[in-house]
Amino acid sequence: MKIKVAAVVLASAVVFAGCGSNNNNADNAKEAAANTTTNTEQSAPKVENWDEITGQYRQYALDQTDKLVAETDKFVQAVKSGDVETAKSLYAPTRMYYERIEPIAEALGDLDPNIDARENDVEEKDWRGFHRIEQALWVNNATAGAEDYASRLLDDTKTLRALIETVDVEPSLLVTGAVELLNEVSSSKVTGEEERYSHTDLYDFAANVEGAKKIYELLKAELNKQDAELEAQIGTSFDNLEQALAAYKSGDGYVSYTDLKEEDTKKLSQLLDALAEPLSQMGTILGA
Repeated sequence: MKIKVAAVVLASAVVFAGCGSNNNNADNAKEAAANTTTNTEQSAPKVENWDEITGQYRQYALDQTDKLVAETDKFVQAVKSGDVETAKSLYAPTRMYYERIEPIAEALGDLDPNIDARENDVEEKDWRGFHRIEQALWVNNATAGAEDYASRLLDDTKTLRALIETVDVEPSLLVTGAVELLNEVSSSKVTGEEERYSHTDLYDFAANVEGAKKIYELLKAELNKQDAELEAQIGTSFDNLEQALAAYKSGDGYVSYTDLKEEDTKKLSQLLDALAEPLSQMGTILGA
C-alpha cells in the first residue's frame, strides 16, 4: 500500500507591471518558490511507516479471524449436537474475536450482516448468523432448527478469513475504525440492544474496546511524535474505561448486562464519551 501525496502546484505566475523593479520581481519569485516548498512539505504524509503499521493491523485481524474460525467450529458442533449449555457457554467468548475486528469485516460486503445482523436489521428471510442462533438458544432453549444457520455461520467466518488475507488495509480504515468500534459500543452495547436474548453485551463491549485499543497501540508512537498530549489523553481514557469494565468481570467473562444498574451504564457512557472525543482527532493529527 502506498500513500498518495498530492503535489502542490503554483497555480499562476505573478505578473508585475508598471513601476516594479527587477529586484522586486526577483524577491517576489523567491517568496513564491518558498511558499510552494512550504506547502509541499505540509502536504507530505505525517507518518512515513504506514505500510508497516497497516501490515501489523492486517496480521492482527488475521490472527483474530483464525481464532474466530476455530472457536466458531466448536460452537457450531455444540449446536449441531444439540448441546444447548455448551453452545451457550461458547457463544459470547467466540463473538469477541469478531467484535475486535468489526471495522475490517464491515468493509467486506455482506459478510457483516450475514455474521452479525440482529433481528429486524435485515429481512426475515435473510436473517442468519450469531444472533439468529442466539435467539434459538436463549428464547427456545433449544438448537432445533438452528443447525443450518450454524453451518452457514462457519462458512461465513471462513470466507471472512480468506478475504482478509487479500484486503488492502488503508490508513483511513485504522483511524476511522477505532472510532467506529466505540460508536458500536455507544449505539448498541451500552444500551443492551446488541445481545437482546443472551444479555452478554459486556463481552461485545470489552472486545470493541480492545479492538480500538489495538489500533491506538499501533499508532501510539507516531501519534506521540505529532501530539504527545493527545496521545497521553487517549491512553489515560482507555485505562479508565478498562478499569471500569473490570468491575463487571465474572471468572473469564462478564456478568449479565441485566445486572447493571442505571448508574453503571451512565458511568460507562461517560467514560466512552471521554475516550471517543480525543480518539476522533487521530486521523487529522496523523494525516490519514
